[in-house]
Amino acid sequence: MSAPDRLQALRIVLVAPSHPGNIGAAARAMLTMGLARLVLVRPRRFPDPEAIALASGATDVLDGAEVVATLDAAIAGCVSAVGFSARPREFAGRVLAVREAAAEAIAHAAHGDVALVFGTEMSGLSNAELAHCGIVATIPSNADYASLNLAAAVQVVAYELRVAATGGEVWRAPRFQPATVDEIEALYAHGTATLAAMRFLDPRMPKRLLPRLRRLFSRAALEKEEVNILRGILARVDQLLSRR
Repeated sequence: MSAPDRLQALRIVLVAPSHPGNIGAAARAMLTMGLARLVLVRPRRFPDPEAIALASGATDVLDGAEVVATLDAAIAGCVSAVGFSARPREFAGRVLAVREAAAEAIAHAAHGDVALVFGTEMSGLSNAELAHCGIVATIPSNADYASLNLAAAVQVVAYELRVAATGGEVWRAPRFQPATVDEIEALYAHGTATLAAMRFLDPRMPKRLLPRLRRLFSRAALEKEEVNILRGILARVDQLLSRR
């Protein structure tokens, strides 16, 4: 199974969510990162119009959501379960930062389903619920105000899972044909002549202007079309100067 495909082996489990808007916002957070499997344990209100509204188009995730009565049912068949907690607990298993936990979750997903478990909005996961998870993960945050909104926490975790699975690949701007050395030298010569004609540059005493312009052109990594634009501007300046 390729790393991106492992995202499909991940379950986002929300235990006893009380606000349907958080369910919808979590669904949206999941879909933006390529996650699709949502499991709800005893949701107070679901389905609900507020969940649909906050999903903002991620209704496929809501439509496919599984509703179960217990955390045991939510994580049944998983090869690993990661519980999330903002506050320190007594815990017999391993405690990891979210980035490390995401990398482990993606590695385990090669062998089967992995559950990422979030607690209720008011109190998070109980100690008994955390005991069902082999790993506890936490999102590094301000120690004086560490509690994240449920959907915001899902968004952070979903992002880390995607980066762990794909390496954080993003779109790239198109590459255009770079200017050749000869084209840049021609621009440099043209600019020198025009600046001299404008009396901005004294060719007999150029001081540091020309070397600075050369460094500017070098840093800019000019494209062919950009050189053509600059040459066109210089040509228009030359034309106006000749009329005077």
